[in-house]
Amino acid sequence: MGSLIICTSVSHGNTRRVADVMAEVLGARVVRPQEVDPAELAACDLVGFGSGIFAQRFHPDLLRFVAALPRQQGRAFVFATSGLPEPRFRPFTRPLAGTLRAKGFEVTDTFSCRGFDTWAPFRLVGGIRKGRPDGADLTAARGFAEGLQRMRGREDRRAANR
Repeated sequence: MGSLIICTSVSHGNTRRVADVMAEVLGARVVRPQEVDPAELAACDLVGFGSGIFAQRFHPDLLRFVAALPRQQGRAFVFATSGLPEPRFRPFTRPLAGTLRAKGFEVTDTFSCRGFDTWAPFRLVGGIRKGRPDGADLTAARGFAEGLQRMRGREDRRAANR
């Protein structure tokens, strides 16, 4: 069993940089939604789903991929990059995590960080969050993935002791 990270990163490569750091820790392959057969997910013990945020939503390619998944069991995590912070009153990671849960996944955690953003109004001023994700963001992404890896190790030990 292994890990897979499904990532849509279209504007500036922000989300792909975060996915690549997580993949190093998890020993995962990073793919776009159109590069993976949904049947492959059944062989994975952990699957990450991430994209940049556009108008408070994940990229449509990622959302369509998840919506088309058959019901299955497995562990997943959700991650995102965004020019604006994730609002506490309406977290943008919540709807995707809910859809994955409805598909049978156990969503173990979510991660988000700032990313360079030139969406519509921000383009007029040359974008916001230039230089992001930065070293601190990538360190946080690495720490997040290390936490997922530790969790995986504990679950593997529990399964071996049964």
